[in-house]
Amino acid sequence: MTATRPLPLQGIRVLDVSQVMAGPFACMMLADLGADVIKVEPPGGDQTRGAMGFKMKGPDSMGFLNMNRNKRSLTLDLKTEEGRADFYKLAETADVIVENYRPGAVQRLRIDYASIQKINPKIVYVSISGFGQSGPWATRPGFDLMAQAMSGVMSVTGYPGEKPVKAGVPVADIGCALFATYGLLAAYIGAQKTGQGQHIDASLFDAAMAFSIWDMSEYWGTGAAPTKLGTSNKMSAPYQAVQARDGYFVMGATNQKLWAKLCALLDRPDLVEHADYATVSLRLKHREALIVALEQEFAQRDSEDWIDAMLAAGIPAGPILSYPEAFEGAHGRHRRMCMEIDHPIEGKVKNIGFPVKLLGTPQEVRRHPPLLGEHTDEILAEIRATA
Repeated sequence: MTATRPLPLQGIRVLDVSQVMAGPFACMMLADLGADVIKVEPPGGDQTRGAMGFKMKGPDSMGFLNMNRNKRSLTLDLKTEEGRADFYKLAETADVIVENYRPGAVQRLRIDYASIQKINPKIVYVSISGFGQSGPWATRPGFDLMAQAMSGVMSVTGYPGEKPVKAGVPVADIGCALFATYGLLAAYIGAQKTGQGQHIDASLFDAAMAFSIWDMSEYWGTGAAPTKLGTSNKMSAPYQAVQARDGYFVMGATNQKLWAKLCALLDRPDLVEHADYATVSLRLKHREALIVALEQEFAQRDSEDWIDAMLAAGIPAGPILSYPEAFEGAHGRHRRMCMEIDHPIEGKVKNIGFPVKLLGTPQEVRRHPPLLGEHTDEILAEIRATA
Protein backbone atom coordinates (compact mmCIF):
# COMPACT_ATOMS: atom_id res chain seq x y z
CA MET A 1 0.00 0.00 0.00
CA THR A 2 1.30 3.47 -0.91
CA ALA A 3 2.04 5.57 2.16
CA THR A 4 -0.10 8.68 2.59
CA ARG A 5 1.82 11.82 1.75
CA PRO A 6 2.17 14.20 4.70
CA LEU A 7 0.49 17.59 4.60
CA PRO A 8 2.96 20.23 3.35
CA LEU A 9 3.37 22.07 6.66
CA GLN A 10 3.59 19.00 8.86
CA GLY A 11 6.43 19.43 11.36
CA ILE A 12 6.18 23.23 11.46
CA ARG A 13 5.18 24.75 14.79
CA VAL A 14 3.25 28.01 14.87
CA LEU A 15 2.41 30.04 17.98
CA ASP A 16 -0.86 31.87 17.43
CA VAL A 17 -0.76 34.80 19.86
CA SER A 18 -3.63 36.59 18.16
CA GLN A 19 -7.32 37.21 18.60
CA VAL A 20 -10.45 38.07 16.61
CA MET A 21 -9.99 37.50 12.83
CA ALA A 22 -6.90 38.27 10.74
CA GLY A 23 -4.36 36.43 12.91
CA PRO A 24 -6.56 33.47 13.85
CA PHE A 25 -7.70 33.00 10.24
CA ALA A 26 -4.11 33.04 8.95
CA CYS A 27 -3.08 30.53 11.60
CA MET A 28 -6.07 28.30 10.82
CA MET A 29 -4.98 28.14 7.18
CA LEU A 30 -1.53 27.02 8.37
CA ALA A 31 -3.11 24.45 10.66
CA ASP A 32 -5.28 23.14 7.81
CA LEU A 33 -2.04 22.57 5.87
CA GLY A 34 -0.60 20.44 8.66
CA ALA A 35 1.21 22.89 10.96
CA ASP A 36 1.10 22.32 14.71
CA VAL A 37 -0.65 25.57 15.67
CA ILE A 38 -0.68 26.35 19.37
CA LYS A 39 -3.18 29.06 20.23
CA VAL A 40 -1.62 30.96 23.14
CA GLU A 41 -4.52 32.60 24.98
CA PRO A 42 -4.75 34.85 28.03
CA PRO A 43 -6.62 33.37 31.01
CA GLY A 44 -9.88 34.91 29.74
CA GLY A 45 -9.35 33.50 26.25
CA ASP A 46 -9.60 34.97 22.77
CA GLN A 47 -12.31 37.66 22.96
CA THR A 48 -13.99 36.12 19.91
CA ARG A 49 -15.02 33.17 22.08
CA GLY A 50 -17.71 35.42 23.55
CA ALA A 51 -18.54 37.39 20.40
CA MET A 52 -21.70 37.48 18.27
CA GLY A 53 -25.25 38.14 19.37
CA PHE A 54 -26.42 34.60 19.96
CA LYS A 55 -25.37 31.71 22.17
CA MET A 56 -24.32 28.18 21.37
CA LYS A 57 -24.55 25.23 23.78
CA GLY A 58 -21.13 26.03 25.18
CA PRO A 59 -19.23 29.27 25.83
CA ASP A 60 -17.63 29.61 22.39
CA SER A 61 -19.22 31.59 19.56
CA MET A 62 -19.82 30.22 16.09
CA GLY A 63 -17.34 32.80 14.82
CA PHE A 64 -14.61 31.39 17.06
CA LEU A 65 -15.48 27.86 15.98
CA ASN A 66 -15.00 28.90 12.35
CA MET A 67 -11.53 30.39 12.77
CA ASN A 68 -9.75 27.99 15.09
CA ARG A 69 -10.07 24.39 13.93
CA ASN A 70 -6.98 22.17 13.89
CA LYS A 71 -5.33 24.15 16.73
CA ARG A 72 -4.36 23.38 20.31
CA SER A 73 -5.16 25.87 23.08
CA LEU A 74 -2.68 26.87 25.76
CA THR A 75 -3.55 29.46 28.40
CA LEU A 76 -0.66 31.60 29.62
CA ASP A 77 -0.61 34.85 31.55
CA LEU A 78 2.12 36.68 29.66
CA LYS A 79 2.04 39.49 32.21
CA THR A 80 3.70 37.18 34.75
CA GLU A 81 7.30 35.98 34.89
CA GLU A 82 6.14 32.36 34.98
CA GLY A 83 3.95 32.82 31.93
CA ARG A 84 6.74 34.53 30.00
CA ALA A 85 9.22 31.81 30.98
CA ASP A 86 6.91 29.15 29.59
CA PHE A 87 6.38 31.21 26.44
CA TYR A 88 10.15 31.54 25.94
CA LYS A 89 10.57 27.77 26.23
CA LEU A 90 7.80 27.30 23.69
CA ALA A 91 9.34 29.90 21.37
CA GLU A 92 12.56 27.90 21.31
CA THR A 93 10.63 25.08 19.63
CA ALA A 94 8.62 27.26 17.24
CA ASP A 95 9.13 28.17 13.60
CA VAL A 96 6.56 30.97 13.38
CA ILE A 97 4.91 33.37 15.83
CA VAL A 98 1.83 35.38 14.83
CA GLU A 99 0.68 38.20 17.11
CA ASN A 100 -1.78 41.05 16.70
CA TYR A 101 -1.24 43.27 19.72
CA ARG A 102 -1.24 47.01 19.16
CA PRO A 103 2.34 48.17 18.40
CA GLY A 104 4.29 48.60 21.62
CA ALA A 105 2.36 46.02 23.64
CA VAL A 106 4.63 43.05 22.89
CA GLN A 107 7.65 45.16 23.87
CA ARG A 108 6.06 45.84 27.25
CA LEU A 109 5.33 42.12 27.63
CA ARG A 110 8.91 41.33 26.51
CA ILE A 111 7.71 38.88 23.86
CA ASP A 112 8.61 41.12 20.88
CA TYR A 113 10.69 40.02 17.91
CA ALA A 114 13.98 41.35 19.34
CA SER A 115 13.45 39.35 22.53
CA ILE A 116 12.42 36.14 20.78
CA GLN A 117 15.08 36.38 18.08
CA LYS A 118 17.75 36.13 20.78
CA ILE A 119 16.22 32.83 21.86
CA ASN A 120 15.49 31.50 18.38
CA PRO A 121 17.36 33.18 15.46
CA LYS A 122 15.30 31.27 12.86
CA ILE A 123 11.96 32.51 14.15
CA VAL A 124 9.59 34.06 11.63
CA TYR A 125 7.70 36.64 13.67
CA VAL A 126 4.52 38.11 12.18
CA SER A 127 3.00 41.27 13.63
CA ILE A 128 -0.54 42.00 12.45
CA SER A 129 -2.04 45.38 13.28
CA GLY A 130 -4.52 47.91 12.03
CA PHE A 131 -2.01 50.35 10.54
CA GLY A 132 1.43 48.73 10.67
CA GLN A 133 4.39 48.86 13.02
CA SER A 134 5.46 52.35 11.94
CA GLY A 135 3.92 55.55 10.64
CA PRO A 136 1.70 58.35 11.99
CA TRP A 137 -1.24 55.99 12.62
CA ALA A 138 0.76 53.00 13.89
CA THR A 139 -0.42 53.17 17.51
CA ARG A 140 -4.09 53.65 16.64
CA PRO A 141 -6.50 50.82 17.33
CA GLY A 142 -7.90 49.53 14.08
CA PHE A 143 -10.49 47.05 12.90
CA ASP A 144 -11.71 46.11 9.43
CA LEU A 145 -14.17 49.03 9.35
CA MET A 146 -11.47 51.61 10.03
CA ALA A 147 -9.15 50.02 7.47
CA GLN A 148 -11.86 50.08 4.81
CA ALA A 149 -12.68 53.71 5.57
CA MET A 150 -9.13 55.02 5.82
CA SER A 151 -7.63 53.03 2.93
CA GLY A 152 -10.06 54.32 0.31
CA VAL A 153 -12.14 51.15 -0.03
CA MET A 154 -15.32 52.81 1.24
CA SER A 155 -14.88 55.72 -1.17
CA VAL A 156 -15.54 53.38 -4.11
CA THR A 157 -18.15 51.13 -2.47
CA GLY A 158 -21.86 51.68 -3.06
CA TYR A 159 -23.65 54.08 -5.40
CA PRO A 160 -22.89 57.78 -6.13
CA GLY A 161 -24.59 60.23 -3.81
CA GLU A 162 -25.60 57.65 -1.22
CA LYS A 163 -24.33 57.38 2.35
CA PRO A 164 -21.08 55.50 2.99
CA VAL A 165 -21.19 51.71 3.01
CA LYS A 166 -18.49 49.16 3.64
CA ALA A 167 -17.85 46.01 1.68
CA GLY A 168 -20.23 43.35 2.95
CA VAL A 169 -17.36 41.04 3.88
CA PRO A 170 -14.24 41.87 5.97
CA VAL A 171 -11.88 42.46 3.06
CA ALA A 172 -9.18 44.10 5.19
CA ASP A 173 -9.16 41.33 7.80
CA ILE A 174 -9.20 38.42 5.37
CA GLY A 175 -6.88 40.21 2.94
CA CYS A 176 -4.39 40.82 5.73
CA ALA A 177 -4.58 37.17 6.77
CA LEU A 178 -3.78 36.08 3.21
CA PHE A 179 -0.91 38.55 2.75
CA ALA A 180 0.52 37.67 6.17
CA THR A 181 0.45 33.99 5.25
CA TYR A 182 2.18 34.70 1.94
CA GLY A 183 4.89 36.67 3.74
CA LEU A 184 5.48 34.22 6.56
CA LEU A 185 5.75 31.21 4.25
CA ALA A 186 8.28 33.05 2.08
CA ALA A 187 10.27 34.03 5.18
CA TYR A 188 10.12 30.48 6.52
CA ILE A 189 11.55 29.12 3.26
CA GLY A 190 14.29 31.74 3.43
CA ALA A 191 15.08 30.86 7.04
CA GLN A 192 15.68 27.24 6.08
CA LYS A 193 18.38 28.41 3.66
CA THR A 194 20.04 31.11 5.78
CA GLY A 195 19.33 30.15 9.37
CA GLN A 196 17.89 33.62 9.94
CA GLY A 197 14.24 34.43 10.45
CA GLN A 198 12.76 37.89 10.22
CA HIS A 199 10.05 40.23 11.44
CA ILE A 200 7.01 40.61 9.17
CA ASP A 201 4.85 43.74 9.40
CA ALA A 202 1.31 43.08 8.10
CA SER A 203 -1.52 45.56 8.45
CA LEU A 204 -5.21 45.74 7.62
CA PHE A 205 -4.62 49.20 6.12
CA ASP A 206 -1.97 47.98 3.66
CA ALA A 207 -4.02 44.91 2.77
CA ALA A 208 -7.11 46.96 1.96
CA MET A 209 -5.06 49.36 -0.17
CA ALA A 210 -3.56 46.46 -2.13
CA PHE A 211 -7.01 45.74 -3.58
CA SER A 212 -7.06 49.14 -5.29
CA ILE A 213 -5.09 48.09 -8.39
CA TRP A 214 -7.69 49.15 -10.98
CA ASP A 215 -8.78 52.24 -9.06
CA MET A 216 -5.30 53.62 -8.54
CA SER A 217 -4.22 52.67 -12.06
CA GLU A 218 -7.04 54.90 -13.26
CA TYR A 219 -6.05 57.71 -10.88
CA TRP A 220 -2.35 57.56 -11.72
CA GLY A 221 -3.17 57.41 -15.42
CA THR A 222 -5.79 60.17 -15.57
CA GLY A 223 -5.54 62.21 -12.39
CA ALA A 224 -9.24 61.59 -11.71
CA ALA A 225 -10.06 60.21 -8.27
CA PRO A 226 -11.93 56.87 -8.37
CA THR A 227 -15.65 57.08 -7.58
CA LYS A 228 -18.49 54.78 -6.58
CA LEU A 229 -19.83 52.69 -9.43
CA GLY A 230 -22.31 50.35 -7.74
CA THR A 231 -21.94 46.94 -9.40
CA SER A 232 -20.39 48.27 -12.62
CA ASN A 233 -16.73 48.30 -13.55
CA LYS A 234 -14.34 51.02 -14.65
CA MET A 235 -12.57 48.77 -17.19
CA SER A 236 -15.45 47.56 -19.35
CA ALA A 237 -19.17 47.73 -20.03
CA PRO A 238 -21.63 46.14 -19.86
CA TYR A 239 -20.27 44.37 -16.79
CA GLN A 240 -22.66 44.66 -13.84
CA ALA A 241 -26.01 43.70 -12.34
CA VAL A 242 -28.86 44.27 -14.78
CA GLN A 243 -32.63 44.00 -14.35
CA ALA A 244 -34.73 41.38 -16.11
CA ARG A 245 -38.49 40.89 -15.94
CA ASP A 246 -38.38 39.17 -12.51
CA GLY A 247 -35.33 40.79 -10.93
CA TYR A 248 -31.61 41.29 -11.23
CA PHE A 249 -28.80 39.08 -12.51
CA VAL A 250 -25.16 39.73 -13.40
CA MET A 251 -23.53 39.57 -16.80
CA GLY A 252 -20.42 40.75 -18.59
CA ALA A 253 -19.71 41.40 -22.23
CA THR A 254 -16.24 42.71 -21.56
CA ASN A 255 -14.66 42.66 -25.01
CA GLN A 256 -15.63 43.11 -28.67
CA LYS A 257 -16.23 39.41 -29.25
CA LEU A 258 -18.61 39.11 -26.28
CA TRP A 259 -20.28 42.40 -27.19
CA ALA A 260 -21.06 41.07 -30.66
CA LYS A 261 -22.43 37.85 -29.17
CA LEU A 262 -24.67 39.82 -26.81
CA CYS A 263 -26.05 41.98 -29.63
CA ALA A 264 -26.76 38.86 -31.67
CA LEU A 265 -28.51 37.22 -28.70
CA LEU A 266 -30.67 40.30 -28.26
CA ASP A 267 -31.31 40.43 -32.02
CA ARG A 268 -29.99 43.97 -31.97
CA PRO A 269 -27.35 44.11 -34.74
CA ASP A 270 -27.78 47.89 -34.77
CA LEU A 271 -25.97 48.10 -31.41
CA VAL A 272 -22.76 46.46 -32.61
CA GLU A 273 -21.53 49.49 -34.54
CA HIS A 274 -23.68 52.09 -32.80
CA ALA A 275 -21.91 55.44 -32.61
CA ASP A 276 -22.08 55.41 -28.81
CA TYR A 277 -21.33 51.72 -28.21
CA ALA A 278 -18.98 50.47 -30.91
CA THR A 279 -15.87 50.25 -28.67
CA VAL A 280 -15.13 49.54 -25.03
CA SER A 281 -14.18 53.17 -24.41
CA LEU A 282 -17.44 54.37 -25.98
CA ARG A 283 -19.49 51.90 -23.96
CA LEU A 284 -17.80 53.10 -20.80
CA LYS A 285 -18.44 56.74 -21.72
CA HIS A 286 -22.12 56.06 -22.39
CA ARG A 287 -22.61 53.31 -19.80
CA GLU A 288 -25.82 54.67 -18.25
CA ALA A 289 -27.60 55.00 -21.59
CA LEU A 290 -26.25 51.61 -22.63
CA ILE A 291 -27.69 49.86 -19.59
CA VAL A 292 -31.06 51.53 -20.10
CA ALA A 293 -31.13 50.22 -23.68
CA LEU A 294 -30.11 46.72 -22.62
CA GLU A 295 -32.58 46.54 -19.75
CA GLN A 296 -35.40 47.35 -22.14
CA GLU A 297 -34.52 44.09 -23.86
CA PHE A 298 -33.89 42.15 -20.64
CA ALA A 299 -37.34 43.18 -19.35
CA GLN A 300 -38.93 40.84 -21.88
CA ARG A 301 -37.75 37.64 -20.15
CA ASP A 302 -36.93 36.32 -16.68
CA SER A 303 -33.39 36.37 -15.34
CA GLU A 304 -32.97 32.59 -15.42
CA ASP A 305 -33.90 32.54 -19.12
CA TRP A 306 -31.32 35.23 -19.88
CA ILE A 307 -28.62 33.48 -17.84
CA ASP A 308 -29.20 30.18 -19.66
CA ALA A 309 -29.20 31.91 -23.04
CA MET A 310 -26.04 33.88 -22.31
CA LEU A 311 -24.15 30.87 -21.01
CA ALA A 312 -25.17 28.91 -24.11
CA ALA A 313 -23.74 31.75 -26.21
CA GLY A 314 -20.51 31.86 -24.18
CA ILE A 315 -21.32 35.11 -22.36
CA PRO A 316 -20.51 35.10 -18.61
CA ALA A 317 -23.67 35.52 -16.52
CA GLY A 318 -25.10 34.32 -13.22
CA PRO A 319 -27.76 34.75 -10.56
CA ILE A 320 -27.38 36.93 -7.46
CA LEU A 321 -27.55 34.46 -4.58
CA SER A 322 -27.78 34.84 -0.83
CA TYR A 323 -25.12 33.12 1.24
CA PRO A 324 -27.50 30.28 2.21
CA GLU A 325 -28.38 29.78 -1.45
CA ALA A 326 -24.70 29.70 -2.43
CA PHE A 327 -23.65 27.31 0.34
CA GLU A 328 -26.65 25.01 -0.02
CA GLY A 329 -26.73 25.02 -3.82
CA ALA A 330 -25.43 22.17 -5.94
CA HIS A 331 -22.07 23.79 -6.72
CA GLY A 332 -21.41 24.95 -3.15
CA ARG A 333 -22.16 21.44 -1.90
CA HIS A 334 -19.92 19.89 -4.55
CA ARG A 335 -17.08 22.21 -3.56
CA ARG A 336 -17.65 21.27 0.09
CA MET A 337 -17.70 24.87 1.21
CA CYS A 338 -19.68 23.82 4.27
CA MET A 339 -18.43 20.94 6.35
CA GLU A 340 -19.30 19.53 9.76
CA ILE A 341 -16.84 19.11 12.61
CA ASP A 342 -17.34 16.95 15.67
CA HIS A 343 -17.14 19.05 18.83
CA PRO A 344 -17.17 17.80 22.46
CA ILE A 345 -19.83 20.32 23.55
CA GLU A 346 -21.66 21.40 20.40
CA GLY A 347 -21.90 18.02 18.71
CA LYS A 348 -21.81 18.66 14.98
CA VAL A 349 -20.57 22.17 14.11
CA LYS A 350 -20.73 23.67 10.64
CA ASN A 351 -17.47 25.17 9.36
CA ILE A 352 -16.42 27.06 6.26
CA GLY A 353 -14.80 24.60 3.88
CA PHE A 354 -11.20 24.74 2.68
CA PRO A 355 -10.99 27.68 0.22
CA VAL A 356 -8.14 26.04 -1.73
CA LYS A 357 -8.05 22.32 -2.43
CA LEU A 358 -4.69 20.54 -2.37
CA LEU A 359 -5.37 17.57 -4.62
CA GLY A 360 -2.17 15.67 -3.80
CA THR A 361 -2.33 16.19 -0.03
CA PRO A 362 -5.96 17.03 0.76
CA GLN A 363 -6.52 19.06 3.91
CA GLU A 364 -8.46 17.46 6.70
CA VAL A 365 -9.94 18.33 10.06
CA ARG A 366 -7.61 16.77 12.61
CA ARG A 367 -8.78 18.70 15.66
CA HIS A 368 -11.98 20.43 16.68
CA PRO A 369 -11.76 24.15 17.56
CA PRO A 370 -10.16 23.89 21.01
CA LEU A 371 -11.81 24.58 24.31
CA LEU A 372 -10.07 27.31 26.28
CA GLY A 373 -6.85 25.86 27.71
CA GLU A 374 -7.77 22.37 26.54
CA HIS A 375 -4.16 21.46 25.78
CA THR A 376 -2.33 23.50 28.43
CA ASP A 377 -1.07 20.52 30.47
CA GLU A 378 -0.17 18.58 27.33
CA ILE A 379 1.87 21.41 25.79
CA LEU A 380 3.63 22.43 29.02
CA ALA A 381 4.60 18.80 29.57
CA GLU A 382 6.09 18.72 26.06
CA ILE A 383 8.25 21.79 26.52
CA ARG A 384 9.37 20.86 30.02
CA ALA A 385 10.35 17.41 28.82
CA THR A 386 12.69 18.98 26.25
CA ALA A 387 14.09 21.65 28.60
